Amino acid sequence: MAKQNALRADISPTEKPKIVAERSAELDRLIHERVRLGIISALAANASFTFSDLKRLLKTTDGNLSVHARKLEEAGYIACTKSFEGRIPRTEYRITDKGRRSLGRYLDHMEALIQAMRAK
Repeated sequence: MAKQNALRADISPTEKPKIVAERSAELDRLIHERVRLGIISALAANASFTFSDLKRLLKTTDGNLSVHARKLEEAGYIACTKSFEGRIPRTEYRITDKGRRSLGRYLDHMEALIQAMRAK
């Protein structure tokens, strides 16, 4: 898919900004936000993370992580499992197949933008 999104080398310098702007508009805005990108990237690299582990990893607050995780969950990008360990609540997240595909498309778009900006 990255090859499909890459910009041609023969694009003129005057066309490049317009094309890069168009490609930027194609980015998945849900994933593009810093905390959400951190959540989905961490989950793509690991089988799962608890709420506490993600909070510590991303250096964010309970409320901030909760809001961003819920948006990803509502989009079907991550799944949340709630349980108890003794009397202590445990919230665990994992990436879904849809989330993995969406992250892949996002990364392909970012690679195409980077290549376009580096093209001479």
